[in-house]
Amino acid sequence: MGLLRALGRVVKPVAVKHGVARLLSVALLVLLAGCSTGKDAVAQGGTFEFVAPGGKTDILYDPPDTRGKPGPISGPDLMDPDRTLSLDDYANKVVVINVWGQWCGPCRTEISELQKVYEATRSQGVQFLGIDVRDNNRDAAVDFIVDRKITFPSIYDPPMRTLIAFGGRYPTTVVPSTVVLDRQHRVAAVFLRELLADDLRPVVERLASEEAQAK
Repeated sequence: MGLLRALGRVVKPVAVKHGVARLLSVALLVLLAGCSTGKDAVAQGGTFEFVAPGGKTDILYDPPDTRGKPGPISGPDLMDPDRTLSLDDYANKVVVINVWGQWCGPCRTEISELQKVYEATRSQGVQFLGIDVRDNNRDAAVDFIVDRKITFPSIYDPPMRTLIAFGGRYPTTVVPSTVVLDRQHRVAAVFLRELLADDLRPVVERLASEEAQAK
C-alpha cells in the first residue's frame, strides 16, 4: 500500500495536465524503474522495518542509537549447497549485504566494485554477504561469481525469502540494492541503486572505525 500511495503522489499532477493515458505511462515507468521505491525506513522498538517507499535511494542512520536490527538472515551458500550461511557467523563485524542477480545488468558492473571495497576493508573487520535472487539457474549464478573472481560469499535465494528480515516491506523491485550493518548488526545505511567503490568505501570505513560494542 505504501508503494501505491507514493505512486499516487508522483503521478497525480500528471493526470490533471495530460489525462489518463499519460498517467498510466508515468505509472508504468515508475514501476519499471524500481529505484523509486525507497523514501525512508525506520527503527521500531529496536527492530528494523523498511517503510514509506517514495523516491529516496540513499538512507543513512545516525546516530547509532537510531538504528534497528533486521530479523534472522541465513540460507544456502551459492557455491556449496550443503553449507548454510548466516549473519550470525559474522559477530562483531561490519556486514555489507548486497542483493544481486546474474540476470541484472547493473549488477555486472557493481559486483566488481563491491569486491574492491571488500578487499580494501576486510582487514578492518568488514564482511560482505551477497544474496542472489531470482536466479533459478544456479549454474549461471555460480559462473557469474567465478568469472568475476568474487571472493565474498552469497546466499542462494531465488524466492527472496531472506528479505523478510527487513520487515516484509523491503522494496524487492530494486536489484541491485545494498544494506550496511554496523558491528552490532544494526542497519546503518541502505542504498537502493547501483554502487561504485567510491560510494560505498567511505561509509564502510566509517562504520568499521566505530567502537566495537558487545551485543
